[in-house]
Amino acid sequence: MARRSSSSALTRAYQRNLKALTRATLKNTRRMAGQVTQQVSRAVAQQRKPPPGAGDWLTGMAIGAGGTRGYHLYRPAGLTRAPGETLPLLVMLHGCGQTGRDFASSTRMNRIATRERFLVLYPEQDRLHHAQGCWNWYETRSGKADREAATLIVAIDQVIRLYGVDRERVAVVGLSAGAGMAALLATRYPLHFKAAAMHSGVAPGAAQSTAGALSAMRGSRVPAMPATAVGKALGAAAVGATLPPMLVLHGDADTVVAPSNAVSAAKVWAAATGARPGPERTLQRGQRHPMRVTDFKRAGQTCVTLCQIAGLGHAWSGGLASLPFSDATGPDASKLVWAFVARQFERAPAKAP
Repeated sequence: MARRSSSSALTRAYQRNLKALTRATLKNTRRMAGQVTQQVSRAVAQQRKPPPGAGDWLTGMAIGAGGTRGYHLYRPAGLTRAPGETLPLLVMLHGCGQTGRDFASSTRMNRIATRERFLVLYPEQDRLHHAQGCWNWYETRSGKADREAATLIVAIDQVIRLYGVDRERVAVVGLSAGAGMAALLATRYPLHFKAAAMHSGVAPGAAQSTAGALSAMRGSRVPAMPATAVGKALGAAAVGATLPPMLVLHGDADTVVAPSNAVSAAKVWAAATGARPGPERTLQRGQRHPMRVTDFKRAGQTCVTLCQIAGLGHAWSGGLASLPFSDATGPDASKLVWAFVARQFERAPAKAP
């Protein structure tokens, strides 16, 4: 009897301890779930919060062949228009690990938009479509890149219709993976854009898959230059005078995307447009990094401008110093981009939507 009583006491003690452990585990799980919910809510609220500066930070959604993508549109504060007036649009594609808000804060493109009176569209990559938030610019073999590009075109067309954008004054700009997607958009939909800009991106046509993209980032894959190869790499619609002028910016100290990609990008774009390089010149403003600039022209018109920036790593040149992928010591890429784009816009008369 003593042994049975002892066994029963141990069983009751075990059950009490198990219940206490279960209660503690449930309490801890609820507490952790609450913390995760709060963190997610704060992250969502932060993304919806406008970047610094006055103006409207409008949210939208586009649905296309590549699924659903959100976007933000910056509209300068106090923007007034004459009757029938339409405005230029700059499409800004962020890099891996960034969001549209991050890119807006880093580049401070909204300041220029306020001064020069244009709208800025910041599409957002969905983490369900890429865990690191990269645009799938390289997945051309599987068709994923083209489907994603088609969805971005839906977003752009949606903004054009809703916000009175001049279809003849639209340009696309990207950093890193965003640069790859900007080039893909310009080659697949060349008549949509009056200008394009790549900052720290892989040369167009250098990759068709994930493995190819990694090799291209290291600089070990170079797109072929003959006209037939260019046509295959960029798409038949992109060969010839239809390609919009391209600005290529890249740091010569970039350890993420090899600087050789900048030269390859300029050469493949020049080959597709029949442009020839002019003399290289060195420019420097104040204490900022100097850059070597080469213009590629055809019939007196600039088709490509290549800017190789000394000492710049994998970062937006002249960007906000406190943010990742942003280097304040480089020449102001945002000003360079807008100056290049504005010259192309000047060749297109403003039209009503």
